[in-house]
Amino acid sequence: MSFRGTFSVTITPFDERGELDLAALASFTEWQIAEGIHGLIPLGSTGEFLSLSNDETTAVVETVVRTAAGRVPVIVGTGAEDTREVVRRSREAEKLGADGVMIIPPFYCTPTEDELYHHYKTVSDALGIPIMIYNNPAVTNVDLRPDIVARLATIDNCLYIKESTLEITRVRDIIRLCGDRLTVFGGVLGFESFVSGAQGWVAVASNVAPAPMARLFELVVNEDRIIEARTLYHHWLPIIQAVFGPPFVSGTKSLLNHMGFPAGPPRPPRLPLPPAQDAAMGALVRRFGLHFTPAPSPRG
Repeated sequence: MSFRGTFSVTITPFDERGELDLAALASFTEWQIAEGIHGLIPLGSTGEFLSLSNDETTAVVETVVRTAAGRVPVIVGTGAEDTREVVRRSREAEKLGADGVMIIPPFYCTPTEDELYHHYKTVSDALGIPIMIYNNPAVTNVDLRPDIVARLATIDNCLYIKESTLEITRVRDIIRLCGDRLTVFGGVLGFESFVSGAQGWVAVASNVAPAPMARLFELVVNEDRIIEARTLYHHWLPIIQAVFGPPFVSGTKSLLNHMGFPAGPPRPPRLPLPPAQDAAMGALVRRFGLHFTPAPSPRG
């Protein structure tokens, strides 16, 4: 299975007590697929993976994989500081039916290039599914520059990268250096990444607007209708910007709650948006006519 398109890096719903809400997660997964999303990535940064216990992460993977039932790819975030733990999480994801794993670099120890290579090579050697490398230096203290990415792309299962900086030329340079060995997904700049040759987008905004974010990919990459895509992009830019930056989790959950989906609050140390910001999110939901309509399960 090859990965391309707009993939939602999904929220993890909690109830009002802050406990994991698996029924809501299954409903959310069904809705995303019904709305036309091309793939799902649970347990990324937007999914608050660092705030979940091992039992909870297992339950999230089981729920999303079971609900998706092969209709769209599921790539599971399995990042951790300890290489052994990344191997454990990745093997578990593979055993539970994930189609791939997304791995952020160790985010505290500031690894050298050789240590990064050893980290990803060790995980790759333990797996039979693809790895999506995740570059987000704003939160990891590690910058996977294009030359480093080119070295990592020589590892057998390192077949994808989520390039999550605001330097759009990196998409160009990774493609130039890696060729067909690595497929690039944009991490922040979806439209710009598509125009530069990316074959996918790991999107936050598609949590609340999956259909137009998926359509943006199709217009640029599949249909080469750049001007129409740019118009669509500019229209939805306020939503994309609303979930960019530090409040990306609380902002996304605020939007979903206003849409009628029980996303619940974020887990501390994250806090719900202050009342004024939350009200602004509600205004955006009304302005764009966003709403959550539960999709019926194909299994009844």
